[in-house]
Amino acid sequence: MKALEKAHPGEGLSMVQAPVPEIGPDEVLIRVNKTGICGTDVHIWNWDAWAAHTVSLPMITGHEFAGEIVDLGRNVTGLEIGQRCSGEGHVVGTESRQSRSGRFHLDPGTRGIGVNVPGAFADYLALPAFNVIPLPDDIPDGIGAILDPLGNAVHTALSFDLLGEDVLITGAGPIGIMAAAVARHAGARHVVITDINPDRLRLAEHVCPNLRAVDVTKQDLREVMDALGMKQGFDVGLEMSGSQQALDQMVESLIMGGKIALLGIPPGTSPVDWSRIVFKAITLKGVYGREMFETWYKMIAMLQNGLDVSRVITHRMPAEEFADGFEAMKSGRSGKVVLTWR
Repeated sequence: MKALEKAHPGEGLSMVQAPVPEIGPDEVLIRVNKTGICGTDVHIWNWDAWAAHTVSLPMITGHEFAGEIVDLGRNVTGLEIGQRCSGEGHVVGTESRQSRSGRFHLDPGTRGIGVNVPGAFADYLALPAFNVIPLPDDIPDGIGAILDPLGNAVHTALSFDLLGEDVLITGAGPIGIMAAAVARHAGARHVVITDINPDRLRLAEHVCPNLRAVDVTKQDLREVMDALGMKQGFDVGLEMSGSQQALDQMVESLIMGGKIALLGIPPGTSPVDWSRIVFKAITLKGVYGREMFETWYKMIAMLQNGLDVSRVITHRMPAEEFADGFEAMKSGRSGKVVLTWR
């Protein structure tokens, strides 16, 4: 089978011929149809300090996918050959307190497909049956291939009650944009998204026309708040950028007792004015991945009930043109990039 492999330290990935994975008794073999390129994949492509510390070589990368089941391990029940599916990319154990209490997304022994175990940038993927997410007929493979990042957006956005609330999102990358669409779908009153990249802000308005996109280098956020009649501030903040400056601005823009969910990862360590957070009685929640499997149920239900994130996909190309896909991702001007494997 063809596969994208990180074989050596340094920039780039290689398209190689690899053996089709052999599945264990509790696994399924999935024929991959489409995959999404993630920011994590870009880190591995660039071979930055995180990737060098985390990824063992050689490694078939990729973890956002949609495909169909072509083989079942002997212990697998409840799934069928030919069934369309996506999958949870975090492979968890069963020994930790978190897993044994059903909080699988908090298992400290989590391994990531395409990071710690062979991934989905390939014709075939072996995946634990526990991780398989069946795809309803009304969700196409293109959307199935980006359910992983949509799940990050859903987990972050639904961390707090949004009905009737005013929501500030910092960072108009694809996940931030999808979080804005989720917030509106979940009943938020005003949704404002900020960034310093005009291309990303235009994409946000294209995907979610009923939000306010703000370039904070050109427009004062306080003026936007006044124009929206928000005298006290935002109720909920979703920090998706990893920018300390954005987080500081969010803290200042929230009401007393406001709530912040943080998905963005700042580079290195950042100075935080904890006294400001304490005196405003702000709640902070760190978000990692998706809640297994409540997030998946929620986002599939929303997609089947009118949530539309299809326009966040800006590039579709054959898997053989993967280098162009990575260039689009690294440019900072793209939304999601989806590769077709067959």
